[in-house]
Amino acid sequence: MRVLIVDDEPAARRRLALMLEELDEEVVGQAANGVEALEMAREHRPDLLLLDVEMPEVDGFDVLRHLGEPRPLVVFQTAYYEYALRAFEHAALDYLVKPIARAGLERALARARERLAAPVLPILDEQVAQALRAARRR
Repeated sequence: MRVLIVDDEPAARRRLALMLEELDEEVVGQAANGVEALEMAREHRPDLLLLDVEMPEVDGFDVLRHLGEPRPLVVFQTAYYEYALRAFEHAALDYLVKPIARAGLERALARARERLAAPVLPILDEQVAQALRAARRR
């Protein structure tokens, strides 16, 4: 699986890259901010984004808004619990809270591999996201 790591913290990027290397995943790039993430995503066409939420200027949600289709799968990785609902409203595959445990990353990667093998599921993701948005408005 081709993975793009997006995080404004160099230590977090290094840690994720090391874990992914140990798990035999291909890291196609490491972006330090949202602008780099958009450029690298368009250039490398990753299967999966490991995307931080809070970054200067262009945050993780802004990155998602500006990505073209087809959009890679997204696993948010952040130090904050409070963005989880919003992440799933944006059809995130998973949500990992830092410091990221290897077991959590392995589960997210397994979920991504399953999703890539079954391309009909993104339609269901969008339906779930719509249901969450509707429930939030009530």
